[in-house]
Amino acid sequence: MKLYNTLSRQKENFRPIHGNEVRIYSCGPTVYNYAHIGNLRTYIFMDILRRVLKYNGYKLKHVMNITDVGHLVSDADEGEDKMIKSAKEQQKSPWEIAEFYTKKFFEDIAALNIETPEIIAKATEHIPEMIEFVEALVEKGYGYETSDGIYFDIGKFEGYGKLSRLDLEGQIAGARVSVNEEKRHPADFALWKKAPREHIMQWPSPWGMGYPGWHIECSAMGRKYLGDQFDIHTGGVDHIPIHHENEIAQSEALLGKPAVNYWMHGEFLLVDNGKMSKSLGNTYTIDDLKARGFNPLSFRYFCLNAHYRSKLNFTWDALKAAQVSLERLYEGAVAHKTAEGKVEPEVIEKFKKEFTEAISDDLNVPKALGVTWSVIRYGIKSKALYDLLVDMDRILGLDIHKAEKKEDDGQELDPEIKELVEKRQQARKEKNWKLADEIRDRLKEMGIFLEDTPQGVKIIKKRTD
Repeated sequence: MKLYNTLSRQKENFRPIHGNEVRIYSCGPTVYNYAHIGNLRTYIFMDILRRVLKYNGYKLKHVMNITDVGHLVSDADEGEDKMIKSAKEQQKSPWEIAEFYTKKFFEDIAALNIETPEIIAKATEHIPEMIEFVEALVEKGYGYETSDGIYFDIGKFEGYGKLSRLDLEGQIAGARVSVNEEKRHPADFALWKKAPREHIMQWPSPWGMGYPGWHIECSAMGRKYLGDQFDIHTGGVDHIPIHHENEIAQSEALLGKPAVNYWMHGEFLLVDNGKMSKSLGNTYTIDDLKARGFNPLSFRYFCLNAHYRSKLNFTWDALKAAQVSLERLYEGAVAHKTAEGKVEPEVIEKFKKEFTEAISDDLNVPKALGVTWSVIRYGIKSKALYDLLVDMDRILGLDIHKAEKKEDDGQELDPEIKELVEKRQQARKEKNWKLADEIRDRLKEMGIFLEDTPQGVKIIKKRTD
């Protein structure tokens, strides 16, 4: 099995540290707002990695953090904590904000068939481990105190910049910071921040009341659950130049050796070929997809068509095409489900070998999906091929085993009725619920009943009484 390591910029043969057990750390959500589909693409990549490792016979010990404190609105340790900013805007406590958005995050990943890692670690529940980590860095001379916190001195860590391949001066020049005269270097980052008296989230520490820096959270929690050295660390490409660079610096400074063997990153999801971000107001959530009549698994299918290290451009038309393809995939699988055709074992083995080789080559799911379609389109319909498709779905996660044959009442709808149904769908997309209800009532009077499902209007029945 080969995986692409961001640190070496090449595919490497995967060899776990602890025999058959793979230890993974994944950067989880900062639970101050809804996760958007750009965030969720990264967790689909994380899920595919999990599934491929298990498919290849490995056992997993996988940690994902929940950042519920310490993530400031600027990467340069400036501004408010995102949790507190959201709490003020919504007039709730940070704890209420964290509970609400954490629950919603797990609902969203469940809708996408993303498996939950074995260990979920909340930052606020691991403050002692973070303080201990910072104390050790200060003792080793890597951390220093200022009037507003404890900072990591990047000038003392020789390997700083090796993940992003940026030189130290480049990092300093590119640091988005206000002038802080107390910092030894502009790109030095906060390990611990001292809290003003009115700050909502703060804990006692050797440096007074305060709260952790964002980067220290992952290093401390990863070490607690996975040990000094573990196999894989995942996240989005946006984490490479700052968050993961800083994680490497503080962990290696403490340990004197690498903490992670393989760094893996999922590429950006674009929107209409542009950047997706909450600040630009062009983000969409799973609820937005559902409101437009899309099955969340259509978004998963959409993501499977691009390699995790390739940018992927989201448009509503592209998602619609993905939903149509997913429906055809279901129909193709069902056609094999009860078929009695005989397929030679060599054919099954050939398909399975091609599929396994694809997913084991740095998670090449687009190629594996192509093999899946070859199985569906095979000239002989066979229950053995259906069983193979269900086995392949252990990676794809598309619920192929739940697909059922569609009922067809053989009735052609009048053009007028079709037009009304389309108008109602458009009204629903525009969230014009009043018009949608009016059209629905009118169709009822004409003897047409609509059943709304996550996939849109799926069943249209004529009155039989």
